[in-house]
Amino acid sequence: MASSAEAGQHHQSETTTAPPDNLPIVLIHRLPQFDLSYKSWIPATKFLLLDPLDHSFPSSPSAQALARSARVLVCIGPSPLAADALDRYPTVECVVGSSAGLDHVDLSECRRRGIAVTNAGDAFSADVADYAVALLIDVLRRVSASNRYVRAGSWPVKGEYPLGSKLGGKQIGIIGLGSIGSMIAKRLEAFGCSISYNSRKKKPHVLFPFYENVHDLATNSDALIICCALTNKTHHMINKDVMTALGKEGVIVNVGRGALIDEKELVQFLVRGDIGGAGLDVYENEPIVPRELFGLDNVVLSPHRAVATPEAILALQEVVKANLEAFFANEPLVSPVELA
Repeated sequence: MASSAEAGQHHQSETTTAPPDNLPIVLIHRLPQFDLSYKSWIPATKFLLLDPLDHSFPSSPSAQALARSARVLVCIGPSPLAADALDRYPTVECVVGSSAGLDHVDLSECRRRGIAVTNAGDAFSADVADYAVALLIDVLRRVSASNRYVRAGSWPVKGEYPLGSKLGGKQIGIIGLGSIGSMIAKRLEAFGCSISYNSRKKKPHVLFPFYENVHDLATNSDALIICCALTNKTHHMINKDVMTALGKEGVIVNVGRGALIDEKELVQFLVRGDIGGAGLDVYENEPIVPRELFGLDNVVLSPHRAVATPEAILALQEVVKANLEAFFANEPLVSPVELA
């Protein structure tokens, strides 16, 4: 029998179907391009990691049977997890997610099967909130655009760069007042902004004005910051009518998911000058970004990096490990997702 560490690293090459030293089995589910170097931070001394995409994972019937006996599946990054994948692992009781959004996971199927689901919890919240505010400031004050202006040598030739717009005093509508949205609100209040919000339901202890629909929120906002989950109900929630309501001076910042916005309509509104600008970290067909946006100085583009700090990655690792340990100890999960 291999040692615990060897078993975790080499995924059990022997024919027995019993995990070494009775380590809890953790099934890794991922696309080939996603691994997040999970072996370096999910301890093989505590869990037997089974990764069907790992080159060392054996194809023997005993190894396949071991994988099919796993009670926990760790979903690495935004790897799609649909019913067919869950069919292959009928004993899974918990999906431990490593991202904030879960639009890649078939949550209704998990609910039907009685499978608990977790996400990144608050691991990314502070960094995403910082990034959302940074995108808003960049669009309003034209930071990136003026940087390009200076680097192109235009200042001595063309003179002063056009004025930007002040952040303080703006009416900011936040769509999704969860952990990230609440941190965005806290930061913007310090700038002297007025906050209102739309969410699935009104927050009982929140004093900000609540709007039941995003159209009314847009009508009463200078800028919209989108940080809600992508679901069937929120797909393309920022549509032509909402953008029209926001108006020609309005700004959209999206740190949620690309498909929360009707991207084709957004491009047309920006090209025509029918809204004031946009700060976008996410897109409908990543990594493809509409080329029409590349030459617009009132648009700031980012390659889905709002969560990307070393501190956030470490925090995520701790959340994933804590959820695994809680599950196997029969204790409450650290970052459960409501599936109802």
